[in-house]
Amino acid sequence: MVNRMQFYIDGAWVDPVVKKSTAVVNPATEEAMYEVALGSKADVDKAVAAAKRAFATFSQTSREERVALLSKVIEVYKGRLKEIGAAVSDEMGAPLPMAEKLQAGAGLGHLMTTLDVLKNYHFEEPVGTAMVLREPIGVVGMITPWNWPLNQIACKVAPALAAGCTMILKPSEFTPTSALIFAEILHEAGVPKGVFNLVNGLGPEVGAAMSEHPDIDMISFTGSTRAGIDVAKRAAPTVKRVSQELGGKSPNVILEGADLTKAVTGGVMHMFNNSGQSCNAPSRMIVPLSKMKEVAAIAKAVADKTKAGDPRAEGTTIGPVVNRGQWDKIQGLIKKGIDEGATLVAGGPGLPEGVNKGFYVRPTIFADVTPDMTIAREEIFGPVLTIIGAKDEADAVKIANDTPYGLAGYVYGPSVDDAKRVGRQIRAGNVNLQGVPNDRTAPFGGYKQSGNGREWGKFGLEDFLEVKAVAGFNAA
Repeated sequence: MVNRMQFYIDGAWVDPVVKKSTAVVNPATEEAMYEVALGSKADVDKAVAAAKRAFATFSQTSREERVALLSKVIEVYKGRLKEIGAAVSDEMGAPLPMAEKLQAGAGLGHLMTTLDVLKNYHFEEPVGTAMVLREPIGVVGMITPWNWPLNQIACKVAPALAAGCTMILKPSEFTPTSALIFAEILHEAGVPKGVFNLVNGLGPEVGAAMSEHPDIDMISFTGSTRAGIDVAKRAAPTVKRVSQELGGKSPNVILEGADLTKAVTGGVMHMFNNSGQSCNAPSRMIVPLSKMKEVAAIAKAVADKTKAGDPRAEGTTIGPVVNRGQWDKIQGLIKKGIDEGATLVAGGPGLPEGVNKGFYVRPTIFADVTPDMTIAREEIFGPVLTIIGAKDEADAVKIANDTPYGLAGYVYGPSVDDAKRVGRQIRAGNVNLQGVPNDRTAPFGGYKQSGNGREWGKFGLEDFLEVKAVAGFNAA
């Protein structure tokens, strides 16, 4: 039974310094399921002190010791995949099969990828007469979101453990259970006390205390651009490293001559995945102006087959969005799209047909969208696709890059070479060609206001390392 009223600090489950809690609501039913404890600065101080003590010894462990530790974590994690999936489904609304396979599976994938990287990574490299050493950065504060909880937790914790860092995790208060299960997994796997600590709480309290803490050497943050800016400002006086993966408004460029049925169908399905609650969702479909009507018809057919419903019911494609605040924001933006003159092709405001409770959004598509419309500029974070017409390839690239964000870009052309040519011109940290998904061994992160730093694979490990040059190391 997961203990939601305690925190995991210094290898033990402990009571909060001040008793305070909040309800965790099931977005499918709008009913409170249970309470979760909320931490304070005092809890953060305890966790940081434990991590600082543990760093003295854990930072000195060998590669072999950390390989054995990660291997054990993976073994224990595999035994709790279904439990993690069920928790994610209940708390953020992902359909149960998707939560088990993709949500819980993403966490396992990052653990396994990091283990492979650790086995062969060169922590020492001769450069001239010097030896360049890569050493753990220190105590890391991690702030993770609710939309892909285990993906974001594992892609921070795994490389931090591999690097020899110690850490404090603040997961989202909307999806606490999967994070608490993860803490139990690390405990069972034998992670030394103080190396991993978990404090639940709110961003303005626990997140702010972590960002400002003088004994935290690095903050790894995933969330909104607005919150990321606040984290960076609070971290600035202590000059700690801040690695951020923030918002996005990713373009999906479909070129003249591409297989429209394949490209549009894949793009719409990807957009609706996870109820549109992915920072790298292909939310702006940019198509040849002359093909707007044809594209809209293909997109509508996909939307009409996309069923928003109970995450545990057979045949559900997408579940609800995470909470009332998100639902209200999405409804406001759908209304804005209509008011600003975009053509509503599918979906629209209100609950889906036959649904009378839960934070469900109708799978929505707008065509004839112009780049200056609110729905083309703001991150909606729901199952809402905007289709924008471009005069030619150069115009498509210009529209694609006309955003303060730069997390991802998607290109579908008549050939891979066509897609490559355009992909090189997109100002984003990740570009996917011809429908090929991301590779966990390659870096993930953004340009511009989508953040800085990189996660996943070798690049994720290097985010948690400091570089030290030791001159004379190789001298005779």
